[in-house]
Amino acid sequence: MLKGFKEFVMRGNVVDLAVAVVIGAAFGLVVSSVVNNLINPLIAAIFGKPDISGVLTFTINNAEFSIGAILQAGLNFLCVAAAVYFVIVMPLNKLAERRARGQEPEPDPLTTEQELLTEIRDLLRSRSV
Repeated sequence: MLKGFKEFVMRGNVVDLAVAVVIGAAFGLVVSSVVNNLINPLIAAIFGKPDISGVLTFTINNAEFSIGAILQAGLNFLCVAAAVYFVIVMPLNKLAERRARGQEPEPDPLTTEQELLTEIRDLLRSRSV
């Protein structure tokens, strides 16, 4: 039982996933810091409030509605998505593109008809020589 657990934990994908979770949590803290210390103060300068979650709030029959809270969550999501794209995805795509420049793509595998035609061609060529 312990041997199977050890094999499961030592698989590459489990270790990679653990590293990704830790790095993702740390990266989330960095992005949250940028949002809280750069973007929200800019919003405060424009709207007069520390973030947009308090903007466009209204009450109907003691039920509070906050359009600003939805907008704030969307803004946070866009900031995280932009940071992930520009800091992680785009550089990795450029790196993969550089690595693949010198390599030619593998040709598509031959169909059965193409293989038969190739054999016929080779047989005819060997008979004519």
